[in-house]
Amino acid sequence: MTVRHSGGGPAARTLALLWRKTRPTQEKARGRRPTLQLDTVVDTAVALADERGIAAASMGNVAKALGVGTMTLYTYVPSKEELLDLMIDQVLLERHLPAPGEDRPADWRAQVELYSDETRALYSRHPWLARVSTIRPPVGPGMLAAREYLLSTMFALGLPPARANLAALAIATYVDSAAGGEAESDLIERSTGQTHDAWWHERGGLWENYFDVERYPTMTAVWNDGDGSGSSYGDGTREVSAKAYRFGLDHLLNGIAASA
Repeated sequence: MTVRHSGGGPAARTLALLWRKTRPTQEKARGRRPTLQLDTVVDTAVALADERGIAAASMGNVAKALGVGTMTLYTYVPSKEELLDLMIDQVLLERHLPAPGEDRPADWRAQVELYSDETRALYSRHPWLARVSTIRPPVGPGMLAAREYLLSTMFALGLPPARANLAALAIATYVDSAAGGEAESDLIERSTGQTHDAWWHERGGLWENYFDVERYPTMTAVWNDGDGSGSSYGDGTREVSAKAYRFGLDHLLNGIAASA
């Protein structure tokens, strides 16, 4: 499937849409009363993407779902690029990350765990996020809320500002990438109707017919580790992924703590 990219709309216009709720109410222009609310448009696009994938959240499909013409929809969202940014930022705001002054877990590691849990749950609810590259992110309230939360967590650990910024970025990169991978995994299983374990089972002939223990001695050593039953490779793909994620996050946080 094609990967979509956020951040493709005109900067000033996109920012005005993303931050529309923080600006003072403008005097309403004369003319016909709007038949839709922008939030309704975004909600509808998200619902379509949740149900049928990101490609379903086209301007035409959203307009049809709302019972309006496509050209009417463009009066609320000028382009598909801006609609995508609005969708992403809206779902990012679903994460329950305490704002400044709000109660949060006392321990900094628990605060990171909260970010991890909320982010992975977010991608699970909206797996289409795995089909969107946010290298150029929608710089709206959803993104900034997460940045503020992780930065404040690193400040509480006692890191100086520059190092706190790097640590927060490292955590976000690790957690967000893993969450996207989990969502991608779910999408593939859903679209193919085949589990990853079943996919690997079909390719079991690799080990008997092609695998050379002399060429891959380290992999062989891992296979033979423990009781000799191949237990190091014996878990299912989901179990292995969960253990790898836990291992990586624990050691990332250990490294950050050691630098404080």
